[in-house]
Amino acid sequence: MFSAVLDATADAVMVTDKTGMIRRVNPAFEKLTGFSLGSLVGTDARELFKDINDPEFCDTLWEDSLPQRHYPQVRSKHADGRAQIHALSVTPISDNGGKPSQFVAVILSDSFQSDAASGESRRVGHDALTGLPDRSILADRVDQSILNAKRVNKSIALLVMGLDRFTLINDALGYAAGDQMLREVAERLSKVIRTSDTAARLDGDKFAVMTPISAIDDSVIVAEKVLNAIKKPFHLKGEEVFVTFSIGISIYPTDGQDFDDLLKDSLSAMQYAKQDGGSQYRFFASEMNAKAKNRLELEKRMRAALVNEEFVLFYQPKVEPKTNRVKGAEALIRWRDPKHGMINPGEFIPVAEETGLIVDIGTWVMRKACFQTKAWQDAGYEPIKMSVNVSSMQFKAKDLLDKVKAALADSGLEAKWLELEITESMLMNDVEGAIARMQAVRDLGCGLSIDDFGTGYSSLSYLGRFPITTLKIDRAFVRDVQENPNTAEIARAIIGLSRGLNLEVVAEGAELKEHIDFLKDNGCDSIQGFFYSKPLEASEFASKLKRLVSV
Repeated sequence: MFSAVLDATADAVMVTDKTGMIRRVNPAFEKLTGFSLGSLVGTDARELFKDINDPEFCDTLWEDSLPQRHYPQVRSKHADGRAQIHALSVTPISDNGGKPSQFVAVILSDSFQSDAASGESRRVGHDALTGLPDRSILADRVDQSILNAKRVNKSIALLVMGLDRFTLINDALGYAAGDQMLREVAERLSKVIRTSDTAARLDGDKFAVMTPISAIDDSVIVAEKVLNAIKKPFHLKGEEVFVTFSIGISIYPTDGQDFDDLLKDSLSAMQYAKQDGGSQYRFFASEMNAKAKNRLELEKRMRAALVNEEFVLFYQPKVEPKTNRVKGAEALIRWRDPKHGMINPGEFIPVAEETGLIVDIGTWVMRKACFQTKAWQDAGYEPIKMSVNVSSMQFKAKDLLDKVKAALADSGLEAKWLELEITESMLMNDVEGAIARMQAVRDLGCGLSIDDFGTGYSSLSYLGRFPITTLKIDRAFVRDVQENPNTAEIARAIIGLSRGLNLEVVAEGAELKEHIDFLKDNGCDSIQGFFYSKPLEASEFASKLKRLVSV
């Protein structure tokens, strides 16, 4: 009966004695490996795995002190000389005295499919592009490894890694080059991991490695091997390309009890590694989950805030120092949450940018500011130029012009009273495209201001080509002009540069009379800062405006 069951089993089965000498193999084993029963009986089973796996693996394969164990990725020799990759389980069979007398090794039939014609292995449950196990196989192997770890009181680490700035490769060299890079990344991962580890592709540019560990340092060693392997240049379409990995690490049992928990924690840690600049690893910490949950909750509340009109605009005056007359204003968003009160933009704007909500919020700001500016004009106040900040994502959106046109048309505001504020860094990745978008805005009749000038690229060679109307001096060059001659000289230079290019110059962050005197004496057109006024709600701001007609 035993022989009949063994012969009928689809999985490849090998029975050895306690020393590892082969006693029996079934027909499925012969078919999958190409070796006949006669050529294998009496030989050392280690020879099937020797020289193509870690020496440590071969040394411990028939160690009688170990219980049943599962190896997710093992290389074995085929009779034709090829190395095949598959899953392997080894189970000790004890005698009446409780000591192992035999071992049963099983190669799972669905862990690979050998294609003798092409000499390659097409493995079921593996990623079609890279050949690595996919997420479902990884999940199964993590859960199997957790069961084994529980028996021997060990740990496992799950490393999730994402390529930094991978989209730039696709954009610059095309998707074929991107696919080639992903295949090469998979090859490098396979070379640096141990036999007991599993490397997998999750999706896109995200990969994972599961590794049994005895101590935390073991996972660090794997992470550093991976980082070093990926840092080496890739050769794509004749170009030498450099990329890096951001790695998040979670540990069983401290961070999670199953695959889903460990994956969630590793992804969270990976995001922190990316936010810290990439090309590094981060271990999961419980506060990361708390922050992630808070972020999701904040995103949900922001979406509701747009619908429920919880956002409000404050306006900070821009004052002409020679006349003390308000010439313009900057629209600044605030969030008056009904449960949490006034929320600082520094808390929700970064999340809005990460989630893409900044585009809808930016459109709302633009429309609201246009309607308010026109309302002041209709109420008899002297017209002022209204400035609104435009995010990078909003500036690059294909429908930017359509939204500007709609805001002007729906509000009835003339284009000359609207100014879009952008930052230097938004312009430098695609200078020609940025210039085209800027010119289209100028052709509408709107103004264009470069915000925080002097803190970014400050490329004078490009500045002459940008169709802008205004430069804003960053507060960093204003706050100590009265005592720092170097800062004062930079501020003078920006003012002189602006006048030479026939641009309006606005200084922000003026809080002291000394700031006002310096800027006024050096010919600054407009000043924005707490010396004149903090940001005000619309009703308060109106009191700063000059009436042209009585109402």
